[in-house]
Amino acid sequence: MSGSPRGLFATRQIQLKRQRLRWSDKWYKRRMLQLDYKADPLEGAPQARAIVLEKVGVESKQPNSAIRKCVRVQIVKNGKQVTAFLPGDGALNFVDEHDEVMIEGIGGSMKRAMGDIPGVRWKVFKVNGVSLKELVYGRKEKPRR
Repeated sequence: MSGSPRGLFATRQIQLKRQRLRWSDKWYKRRMLQLDYKADPLEGAPQARAIVLEKVGVESKQPNSAIRKCVRVQIVKNGKQVTAFLPGDGALNFVDEHDEVMIEGIGGSMKRAMGDIPGVRWKVFKVNGVSLKELVYGRKEKPRR
């Protein structure tokens, strides 16, 4: 015999037991306590506006050797600071301090860092309302403010 209640009137007991035991499932617990949203600087949003605080170079992990160009940004809606990667050759030249940028996830598994850039979970895709890709390719110019 198993330890679960059986019988004609056992439904409520079974439901309550199932409810109690679900808390031992790691992913159920994380979802119910909303731990992933609390830890997420973007608060569940796919993209966010941010202001550039400084330009930084992040050293890549072994076995690669490079300095990946990144920026420290402050997210407008909640004031949290994160490091965002600048994709593209020479992209650092199109971003200045106090520029307004748009950031999004970099595409690592489970909202984590991707590739050889340690601790960087976000990337810049727009600078002052213009696509960073277009700026790098020379198809558009950064607006004068």
